[in-house]
Amino acid sequence: MRKISLDKLDLLFAKIAENQSLYIPSDSVEGAKFTKWTNGTALTNELNTVRGIKDFFFPQSEDLMKFKMQGKNIEVIDIRDEHEDFVIFGARACDVRAMTVLDNVFLHAEPVDTYYKNRREHGIIMSLACTRPVETCFCGTFGIDAANPEGDIVCHKTDDALYMNAVSEKGTALLDSLSDITEDADTKAVDEQKALIKERMTKLPLAELTTDAFGGGKTEKFFDSPEWAKLSESCLGCGTCTFVCPTCQCYDIRDFKTNDGVVRYRCWDSCMYSQFTRMAHGNNRNSQKERFRQRFMHKLVYYPENNNGMFSCVGCGRCLAKCPIRMNIVKVMKALEGTDNGSN
Repeated sequence: MRKISLDKLDLLFAKIAENQSLYIPSDSVEGAKFTKWTNGTALTNELNTVRGIKDFFFPQSEDLMKFKMQGKNIEVIDIRDEHEDFVIFGARACDVRAMTVLDNVFLHAEPVDTYYKNRREHGIIMSLACTRPVETCFCGTFGIDAANPEGDIVCHKTDDALYMNAVSEKGTALLDSLSDITEDADTKAVDEQKALIKERMTKLPLAELTTDAFGGGKTEKFFDSPEWAKLSESCLGCGTCTFVCPTCQCYDIRDFKTNDGVVRYRCWDSCMYSQFTRMAHGNNRNSQKERFRQRFMHKLVYYPENNNGMFSCVGCGRCLAKCPIRMNIVKVMKALEGTDNGSN
């Protein structure tokens, strides 16, 4: 384990940025977001960013290829440019676990998504333990340890120092390159912080929320529940929950004609939209209730059924904070369990 005093944090960032791009969570008018570090970029005091680190590996919109046509001849041009070496500093435990959810979708079945794969290979994640979790956090419900996040380098920030522990080959190489500005450290301060974080997590409003009622094999139990009609009644279908969610992976592929050919691109889509997966015959889910049900059944039943019990929610709390009608996965879980008390 290595450490550096907090008053030398900019020195650390500058050293990392010498050989690759560095992104840190920084304040903006829209809220905290990951920003490319330059001298003077300040680390936010907010717990979480408006959106997670998914954007770095699965962008909201990206060009896939280009077609040039001359008569009946079509030339396919690979226009990808996702070869930047980059480091993400300050990712929270929920967002790092979200990457495992996305890996299962994009990498663990043939053919793999090469666009996503290239970015994963070029990116290094420096996670940061959640010293002060907030009331909307419930990552512990899904077995995520906010005190000990995953990542290539796991960081803990105390009152006076940043502690760093490499846990992957990429992380070890990066931390070794920082040896001239960091020093060896024991684990005492980190162990004390971990204990404090765990204690704070037990006092959060959603600390007792469990997934015991959900998981694979529960489709028949929940699919026709009358609760779906009640829960979806006020849903606006705006898709906000899907766009701030660090694990949602739905996308659409479209072609755009330019002056010298056609560009094919993909962009995020949402199962909450009425046009989602619409085909010539129409849409398979015509009501808001059906679309609403699809989103939460996927998170709580379908995904774990196909991914060894892993849920497609990481308890980051963004949907609790951002939904305009205050509908979220916690209310859905409580209602389906029959324990909804109208809170949260």
